[in-house]
Amino acid sequence: MGKTAPDKWDRAERDDMYNRELGGSGVEVSEVGFGAWVVGTDWWGDRSDEQAVGMVEDALDAGVTYVDTGDVYGHGDSERIVGEAIDGRRDEVTLSTKIGYDFYDNPQAGHGELPKELNEEYLREALESSLDRLDTDYVDVLQLHNANVDEVTPEVRDLLREWKTEGRVRALGWALGPSIGWLAEGDAAVEYEEFDAVQTVFNLFEQEPGRHFIDTIRDSGSDTSVIARVPHSSGLLNEQVTPDTVLEDGDHRSHRPKEWYEAGWEKVEAIRFLENPEDAEGTAGTRTLGQASIRWLLAHDEVASVTPTFRNADDIAEWSAASDVPPITDAEYERLEELYATNFGIDRDDGMDALRTSVDGEDIAAAGLDKRAASY
Repeated sequence: MGKTAPDKWDRAERDDMYNRELGGSGVEVSEVGFGAWVVGTDWWGDRSDEQAVGMVEDALDAGVTYVDTGDVYGHGDSERIVGEAIDGRRDEVTLSTKIGYDFYDNPQAGHGELPKELNEEYLREALESSLDRLDTDYVDVLQLHNANVDEVTPEVRDLLREWKTEGRVRALGWALGPSIGWLAEGDAAVEYEEFDAVQTVFNLFEQEPGRHFIDTIRDSGSDTSVIARVPHSSGLLNEQVTPDTVLEDGDHRSHRPKEWYEAGWEKVEAIRFLENPEDAEGTAGTRTLGQASIRWLLAHDEVASVTPTFRNADDIAEWSAASDVPPITDAEYERLEELYATNFGIDRDDGMDALRTSVDGEDIAAAGLDKRAASY
């Protein structure tokens, strides 16, 4: 097994990118994190284990020290790869994993959801198995993976508090579907004192439920943090997918209807002004659109880390530098608010409203939200 948790978390002497505290936990995460689902599956292209380990190492070298994985990614492969990549560098990494899916006794059918299991016996075994694959005695952040609100019982919360007291876990999070369940679940994560973070899809084009959770955090006075994933809206905001892109059947983004990309590309053209920061006159190209999209998320104090889907070294080099480009100005933010309120001037169906968003949908209707989020 690897190192045990330090008594005190101190990165004052570290020379890496900017960090933010996760809730009130004292655990710091880099503003740009590494979403390690990409190295555990072939959903974003094939790569050897050696290449996958190299990607994680490249990210660490670039200052991306928050690594976010999950036991179900590649049925343990992602954790194993991450464990190998951080060998000898554990003290550099804020390590997060997720548990809650029973892949041990159930086969994976494409990208379909596996059965979930949140009883105490299973969760204890799942955590031990994750720690073994990661080769560590503790994780900095443990997240429940797509747990429905009624599955997070008082007994589950007691177990999570026990792990935190023992030092097996330093902070707790709740990672949301969102098609499997997200609104009531995220609100519960903000309400329950055990949880330091809620992870959700959040980007310029898909602002719900992220906006809702930020409002909930502010209204309640909670110190819960948001971890934003899919910040580039499945390839639109980093310009890696256009209406003409042919996605292979195994590509995790192929679930999107063609109309999504057609409408989305028109929205991309409406936000080109972000590439030329208003406070950096004469410096065209100071931000890429991919960097600006991350910067917009980081403009919200509640967002602790953004986890883009790095596919190669070029992505790592570009997006890890997002904390160094000019921040979104107030004027730019307000302009984006106006564009979002008018659907970026696009008057067409993007094909997404038929997709399911929550376990039963009643929480969505009660919140007055009429835009449904995609399945991931």
